[in-house]
Amino acid sequence: MIVVIIAGGSGTRLWPLSTPEFPKHLLALNGQGSLLQNTFKRARSLSNKIYVVTDASHAHHVKSQLPELGEDFIIIEPARRGTASCIVAGIERVGRHNPTNEPIAFLAADHYIRDVDGFRHSFKVAEKVSKREGRIVLVGAEPDYPAEGFGYIEKGELFDEDAFVFNVQQFKEKPNYELAKKYIKSNRYLWNCGYFVASIDTFLAAMQTHAPALYEEYTRLQASKTKKAYEETYLGFDSIAIDYALIEKVDNLLVVPAAFDWMDLGSYGDLHKAVESDRQGNHVAGESVELEDVSNSYVRNDDSRPVAVIGLDNVAVINTPNGILVTRKDLAQKVGDVSKRFKKEPQ
Repeated sequence: MIVVIIAGGSGTRLWPLSTPEFPKHLLALNGQGSLLQNTFKRARSLSNKIYVVTDASHAHHVKSQLPELGEDFIIIEPARRGTASCIVAGIERVGRHNPTNEPIAFLAADHYIRDVDGFRHSFKVAEKVSKREGRIVLVGAEPDYPAEGFGYIEKGELFDEDAFVFNVQQFKEKPNYELAKKYIKSNRYLWNCGYFVASIDTFLAAMQTHAPALYEEYTRLQASKTKKAYEETYLGFDSIAIDYALIEKVDNLLVVPAAFDWMDLGSYGDLHKAVESDRQGNHVAGESVELEDVSNSYVRNDDSRPVAVIGLDNVAVINTPNGILVTRKDLAQKVGDVSKRFKKEPQ
């Protein structure tokens, strides 16, 4: 198996810790290396051939954090595009140096997973089934609460009883809370983690059938013989997610329910679950922080100014040189939209 790690992101959902210049996957959020470094370590349990796709503005950070990764294994986007373009770039680079029938696992760099053995097991199952069947195999996480911020995969009929692999019935967009509760109660749905396993041959066949525009982008990128031509070609690609461009159009997908814990860390509520807390349910990071009558809260100070929080519950309070955030944790999904307002040009 070959692994391609997608290390992109706009850095808005965990603002002000994360910024477009230094997005979430580059941060050490639990004191044990950055999310990218931890993803790389997990990837090593699957393969010794690991590629990272990142955009030009973050490439120096990736090289600094992963000094063991050779230059040939870093795929640099001239400018950020959607995950569809990242996967096209990954397939094109991998295909230059590897057999086109070898399965590739595409991973996101910014997920939090503790169970490496379960992670390895799930992807090895996906690899085996994808290679045997010549189909794209997804790995979806078992939902443990009615999340409104994730897409869902509906499981169809059981395809392989021994491997516990299902046909994919359909995809569901991010639901409201009541609908998400119904999904969980039905036991038919998985969170869509954006994990895909298939060979280059399988991906290209799917593109030719279901996404000819994406296949054309691949052939144009493959035909680019100079760095300048490559960059000009890439800059002409549309910014679109691989889910919409290809995956949701394929009619013979399979899915493996993940045998590991999974967190997207897409909000401060998620981040709070991934770190240790005291008896009052508070997590405090940084210096010069004082709490009084505070519970169930995430407080972090990355600045020299002192922070005091009094009489609050279920909040995230973040102080950094990039800005200050105070939010109820259950509304923390709105942080990304709010942070984008600071970028607007003055009227």
